[in-house]
Amino acid sequence: MAQRRRARLPRLPKSRDEIRDPLLSILTAALASVIFVIVPLHAAGMISAEGYGFVIIMLLASCAMTQSRRWSVIVASVFALAIGFAAVVIRIHSPSNLDRFLEAVATVAVNFALIVVVAQAVFAPGRVTIHRINGAVLLYLTVGLTFASLYAMAALASPGAISNLDSSDVRGLMSRAIYFSLTTLTSVGYGDMLPMHPVTRSLANFEAIIGQLFPATLLARLVTLELTDRANRK
Repeated sequence: MAQRRRARLPRLPKSRDEIRDPLLSILTAALASVIFVIVPLHAAGMISAEGYGFVIIMLLASCAMTQSRRWSVIVASVFALAIGFAAVVIRIHSPSNLDRFLEAVATVAVNFALIVVVAQAVFAPGRVTIHRINGAVLLYLTVGLTFASLYAMAALASPGAISNLDSSDVRGLMSRAIYFSLTTLTSVGYGDMLPMHPVTRSLANFEAIIGQLFPATLLARLVTLELTDRANRK
């Protein structure tokens, strides 16, 4: 019995790795749907459901904790769940800017956990697969969503921190924050929204730098991984 138990133990990490790579593609499709479909439709009033943010936080936190045993990931995920639940409770009893601020904090926390997990999977040694490439896209979108939540927090804490980002717009706040974040990350900069507060200017500068360095760093790392894997298989 003891020998059988010892024989089964090494299979657990292998099964986790087999699930991890396809999960990258699934999460990429899910997060892209949230950013480019659900959030805009909610802002336009075509989706009336409230509280979907906490559902997304629960899903991301669950995926992060099942794929990593790092304390930083576990702590960030549990913190996100606790803050997200508090936001839901406050929203039910007395809706205000506080519940939206807490939801943004929870989103930042769970995105931090997700970034750690996805970066480990994407940049780990081994063959570069389509799932890893999708994981790189997921990492990029998660960075954009993280900064969008930070911009939303800044707008709620200091109205006018970003021009044309109205903190009183319950439905459209996150949609416009994501719009500003992605235009900053990609260095498009249409000019219709501008960081006015020193903190948001600093965040925008930092995000723009990440947007410039990410593609070059990612490409170099993926090419290195592929060449290393080919050399090991010879």
